[in-house]
Amino acid sequence: MNINFICCPRAKKAFTLVELLVIISIISLLLSLPTLGTALAIGIAVSVFQTITSIQEQTLVFVPKMLGVLAALVIGFTFMLRTLMNFSIAALQMISQVSP
Repeated sequence: MNINFICCPRAKKAFTLVELLVIISIISLLLSLPTLGTALAIGIAVSVFQTITSIQEQTLVFVPKMLGVLAALVIGFTFMLRTLMNFSIAALQMISQVSP
């Protein structure tokens, strides 16, 4: 039996497909978190406001949520773009290291 195989199964650290998919899912979660969090917070605030005032107009739900998501995209655009570009560059470099 080869002792090198037991001690260090991979001499060169190569990424498996599962590891690459986990990294992709973490990055996509980080990129979507600002907009989803903003939409959730505005949705809760509007529902509380509707419950307190008994106003049930549908545009009251839609317009603030769209404005909040747009504001979150404008504020977080540079972070999202920088993160996406850094990840894309790293992913392209890691593709050559993926082991079957």
